Amino acid sequence: MRSLPWIITRARIWTRRGLILVLRVSRLVSLGIRQIRPGLRYLWRSVLRRWRRSLEFRTVLTTLLLAVTSFAIVGAYLSNQIANNLFQERLAQAESESRYNVKQVQDTFDGAQVTDQSSVITLVYDTLTAVEGRGSVIQRRYVFEAKPEQTKPRNRWVESRASDQLTVRVIPPELRKAVQEGGKQQFWASTQFPVGNEDRPGIAVGNMVTFNGTSYELYLIYDLNTAQQTLDEIQNVLWAGGAALVLMIGAIAWYVTRNVVSPVSHAAVVSEKLAAGQLQERMVVKGEDEVARLGASFNHMAASLQEQITQLATLSQMQQRFVSDVSHELRTPLTTVRMAAEVLFDARDDFDPMNKRSAELLYHQVERFQSLLSDLLEISRFDAGAAVLDAEPQDIFQVISHVMDGAAPVAAEYGSEVRLNARQKSIVVEMDSRRIDRILRNLLLNALEHGEGRPIHISVAANHDAVAVSVRDHGIGMTQTEAARVFDRFWRADPARARTTGGSGLGLSIAAEDTKLHNGWLQAWGRKGSGSNFRLTLPLRQGGTIVKSPLQLEPADIEFPGTASERHMLILGTESGSAPQSTHSGAGKPAADDDDAFGERD
Repeated sequence: MRSLPWIITRARIWTRRGLILVLRVSRLVSLGIRQIRPGLRYLWRSVLRRWRRSLEFRTVLTTLLLAVTSFAIVGAYLSNQIANNLFQERLAQAESESRYNVKQVQDTFDGAQVTDQSSVITLVYDTLTAVEGRGSVIQRRYVFEAKPEQTKPRNRWVESRASDQLTVRVIPPELRKAVQEGGKQQFWASTQFPVGNEDRPGIAVGNMVTFNGTSYELYLIYDLNTAQQTLDEIQNVLWAGGAALVLMIGAIAWYVTRNVVSPVSHAAVVSEKLAAGQLQERMVVKGEDEVARLGASFNHMAASLQEQITQLATLSQMQQRFVSDVSHELRTPLTTVRMAAEVLFDARDDFDPMNKRSAELLYHQVERFQSLLSDLLEISRFDAGAAVLDAEPQDIFQVISHVMDGAAPVAAEYGSEVRLNARQKSIVVEMDSRRIDRILRNLLLNALEHGEGRPIHISVAANHDAVAVSVRDHGIGMTQTEAARVFDRFWRADPARARTTGGSGLGLSIAAEDTKLHNGWLQAWGRKGSGSNFRLTLPLRQGGTIVKSPLQLEPADIEFPGTASERHMLILGTESGSAPQSTHSGAGKPAADDDDAFGERD
């Protein structure tokens, strides 16, 4: 005998070992799940991607799922009906045989003339063996049990008997209760009983019999193993047939869908190639069915589109060549006319008032004509792809200062102040300074022209990958629709508005092309009666990309970035010839992050 403390100690040790084992198994399971999860996630995403992008895959998979569901429902229904019919047939047979055999047993017991123990046991054994119907196969088994709690004296020689080492435990309690309380009625119940190393399904039919004044419960058990095997074979045939039919349906759906979807997929591929500029691509047409007619119609449409696009491309090339040739041809006579206009303009004081005014008009209109011709030549270079970016590192404030100096007379004429606000004093950008100068000069002159004599604000800011310059006026403004079209060629928001500073309607278009060469953004914002804001955003390094502009497009009405001590302001006075003044401004708040009202122009 072991002592109690030793047993407690061993129990604790084994408990601890069990917990350690459970912990290790849980860790292994968790590790396996973590390793399998990425593969499952990738597989699920691949299936979803294929489901979204492939009509053929979606059709075949849907057909297979519906076929499997249909066959599962039909197979379950047929299996249930077959099993029920087999069971009902075997039950009817069992009840009929039981009535007959129980009657035979009761008749034998009633006619028996035995009094000694040996004769009684022999009689009962022989009678029950006959009920069992032994032969090559046992037809039925029995359980013979004396009814408990009888008032009459029980036969002391026969208590219970059963075939094949069965016991009364194989009989459901509900069936025993019904037999004990039912008298001479017959009852049945489904049960399982052991045969060798397996449990077999069966039907237990119970009756009450008497022998020598003692009541006995007699249960005849019918083996349903043969019916179960038949049902299993039928189910296997159903499942095998269903699987074969599902595969056949899947193959048929794949074949039919492929015949229908393949031309559509081919049409999609050809459409993508046409959209990419390969206008010679056509669909392969076979047969005379609906798909063939669709392919023929598609090819006819593609041929028509190719012809029209070719005509438009040819017309566009002719137009570009015409503009370029005319612009070049006009340079020589325009130079001669300009020289003559300059001579007349210089000698205008010797003319009478009418001729003097004519000389002035001729001089100014020739200037505008020359500006228009220069813009046309520049546009023709962009259209021909001959524009080349000559980028080098340079301080953008030098370019802005040069633009402001050049616009000082125009600012004095309009009575507008031009104010430069910046956080830094120097920002080096890899850029083509000539093109950036042209962009900013165009934006500033437009702001002065439409600023109604109010102040013009130029704001500059930079982040780690870009620099932004915005030109803000408080003039007549423009709508969002106008702001979206302001970079179109020859487009004007108000065609009736007089131009006093010249302009050809190509300035902003050229500015947009110059910005594209720098891989930058040129955007516009406006509101009627509140002015407009043009923002130029450039990458700090050539070939760089812009993630976010340092300045917001919709202005907070001159709320400049930085703190009061960081703001550097340069003001051009309204009097002609006034020198620029450098000062520090403490007004305003930092600008908010960029929430663009319009899409970026790459």
